[in-house]
Amino acid sequence: MCGCSDLFDQVRLVYGPGMKRPFILSALVVVAVGCLALPASAAHGHDLTWRLSSTGSDARLRGLSVVSDKVVWASGSGGAVLRSIDGGRTWSRSSPPDTAALELRDVEAFDARTAVAMSIGPGDQSRLFRTNDGGAHWVEAYRNAEPTAFFDCMAFFDRQHGLVLSDPVDGKFRVLSTEDGGRSWAVLPTDRMPAALDGEFAFAASGQCVSVSGSRDAWIATGGGARARVLHSSDRGRSWTVGDTVLASNASAGVFATAFRDRDHGIAVGGDYAKPDGAVDALGTTRDGGRTWRKPASAPQGYRSGVTWYPFLPTVAVAVGPTGSDLTVDDGRTWRSFDKGSFDTVDCASDGSCWAAGEHGRVARLGF
Repeated sequence: MCGCSDLFDQVRLVYGPGMKRPFILSALVVVAVGCLALPASAAHGHDLTWRLSSTGSDARLRGLSVVSDKVVWASGSGGAVLRSIDGGRTWSRSSPPDTAALELRDVEAFDARTAVAMSIGPGDQSRLFRTNDGGAHWVEAYRNAEPTAFFDCMAFFDRQHGLVLSDPVDGKFRVLSTEDGGRSWAVLPTDRMPAALDGEFAFAASGQCVSVSGSRDAWIATGGGARARVLHSSDRGRSWTVGDTVLASNASAGVFATAFRDRDHGIAVGGDYAKPDGAVDALGTTRDGGRTWRKPASAPQGYRSGVTWYPFLPTVAVAVGPTGSDLTVDDGRTWRSFDKGSFDTVDCASDGSCWAAGEHGRVARLGF
């Protein structure tokens, strides 16, 4: 198990003398709050918490993409896409064409000007849009024509290669792929996709029911069936294997999100959204790429819909949900709550800045 002194050493080694001081301080506080047997307020004299940013929106924001310390995108109900290019001090809103009645449940951004947004719903309500001018104009890149398909989430390996997950069609999950940054999309063959269980689907709750690591590995999170499962692909979605998790599954429960820091180490979060205060079988960890899963010694006290690893510190992760946020500093073995606010999704940029988003236009930055 990684000790506190090990984590402090990681901060010193990874950041070095050239890293900006605010990121060094934030990493030290994250370690202190998670490691020390003290309340958060005793850690370096500060509270680790989410610092709300006023967006001027009442949309429920389930899509979130943090590009950098300055650039953040969020998407949600009523066709809303929000963007900040000044670290959350101000926000602009735009909507792709004809989306006022649609839910934009995911957004993936590459910089301040380029992003892909995804709407959900049966049939042609599931669509994909792209902008290259900061949201001033959007182009519809794909409109689903399959009546039984229902988009759930989206993830990109890099600026060119990405995947979109749909609920099962003809008994198998449907995956779309792009190789040109979201300008065009193609449905991948399903001959090497395991059959879906009866009632199995993916939850479009946080944009994290499909996640990626590196240039080729991807994971699908499921629920609704007899077992909550995670499917893994090592070839950008062409073929898949499947593993049963330790999370409970029913019509309102399962794995809602996964996060992998590399091709082996991952966290799955979920629970039952109909019982958000319930904490039974709501989190699992894996060390073998999702083939097997184990329960942690302690788990977040409630349903969690979003999870992300904290940059630079390989054993630190954050999970969020409508009843609060939780932190682990030991690879998911133990967790402690640090905030009671409601959020649906969470994301961190490679430079160390982390944000969460949720209902009533709530967007917040991890601070202290």
